[in-house]
Amino acid sequence: MGLSGTSPATAAPAGVTQADVPANVTAGVAVFDRTTGTFTERLNETMRFRSASVVKLLIALDYLRTRDPRTLSTADRTRLDSMLRSSDDNAASYYWSLGGRTAIINRAVEQLSLSDTANPPAGYEDYWGYVALSAADTVRIYRYILDTASAPVRDYVMGNLRQPTRCGTDGFDQQFGIPGSFERPWAVKQGWSGFGSSGGCTPKPPTTVPTLAAAQQSEQRAAAAVDLTKEALHTTGTVGAGDRTIVAVFTLHPDGTPYGKAYTDLGRLTRSLDVPGGVHPSGTWFGTWSSGVNVRPRPTTVDSAPLTTLPAGVEVLVSCQKLGQEVSIPPYTNSWWAYLPQYGGYITNIYISSPGNQLPGVPVCSS
Repeated sequence: MGLSGTSPATAAPAGVTQADVPANVTAGVAVFDRTTGTFTERLNETMRFRSASVVKLLIALDYLRTRDPRTLSTADRTRLDSMLRSSDDNAASYYWSLGGRTAIINRAVEQLSLSDTANPPAGYEDYWGYVALSAADTVRIYRYILDTASAPVRDYVMGNLRQPTRCGTDGFDQQFGIPGSFERPWAVKQGWSGFGSSGGCTPKPPTTVPTLAAAQQSEQRAAAAVDLTKEALHTTGTVGAGDRTIVAVFTLHPDGTPYGKAYTDLGRLTRSLDVPGGVHPSGTWFGTWSSGVNVRPRPTTVDSAPLTTLPAGVEVLVSCQKLGQEVSIPPYTNSWWAYLPQYGGYITNIYISSPGNQLPGVPVCSS
C-alpha cells in the first residue's frame, strides 16, 4: 500500500529474500529501495512483533503532528532528542501519557495507513513497548517521514536518528544491526526488550517505565497474539546516500538468550541482506568471551580510560592489530591488541576467540 504523497511500492514476490536467519531466531524483514520503488527483501514482513523502542518513532511523530520542531521549548527538544538518539524510556512514557496512550496509535494507523500496527493487549495500555509493529509497517513509517511529513519534521527526526549515542539511557549498547553492518551514512531507531540489565555499557539506571515482571503476572495475558516474553531485538532505519534504502529487521530469540548472543545473531542476519547503497565495513569478524571487556583508545591500560565496554560474548569487527601493553589474564598472556573500527578503540586479543596471540589474516595497524 502506498502512502499519501508517495508512489506505491512495487512488491517483490512473497518470500523473496537472501536473509540468513540464525537457528532458533524468528525474524520479520523488509528492505525497500526508494530509488527503484521496490522491495529487495521480504520475509514474514507482515508478522507482528512487540515494538519495544521502535514505537518511539510513532510517539515522536504524534507529538510533532501539531508542532513545528523549530519552535519547541528547550525542555521538549532535550526530551525528544534523548528519546530518539538514546532511546530514553522515561521520555517515551512522558509523551505516551501526554498523547493519550493508545490514542497515539489509533491516530498513526489512520494517518500513515498502517496495516499491521495495533495497540498493546487489554490490560497493558501503559506499556508502549507492547505496541505491535511489523517490518512492512515500519517501512511505511519511514516512507512517511521521508516523503510525506513536513520538511522541518523530516529533518528533525532523521537528524536525530543519524546521531544515536553508543549506549541507550538504560545502559544498553545500541550499535547492533544496521550500525554494525554498514558504513555511514545511515540513520537508526533500535529496539530491545527482555534482556534484564545486561546491556553491556553501564548498569541500568532507575526508570519510570512499568516493569516487565508486573506485566507478566498473568499467564493468560501473556498469551497474547504478539509474543510478550521472548527476548526481542530490532534494527530499523535507512542506509546509503539520500536515505536510499529503508531497512526493518525484527527478531525474537529463545527465552534466556544473552544480549551478546542476540546482538551477534541480528548482526549476521542484517549483514546478509541485499541493501542497495549499503557498504559493508572492511575487516574480519571474531567472537569474544568474558563480560565487561573494555574498549580503550590506545593498546594499553595506562592513561587509556575505557571508551565503553562490550556486551558479553558479542561478535566484533577487527580491522587491524598491533603490539601494545602485555596483559595477563591467567592462564593467558598477550601483547597484541585488536582495533575495533566501529567502537573506535582497542581490546586485548586475550578476549578474542581465536587460537594464538596474533589474529590470523588480520593486518598490523599502520600507525
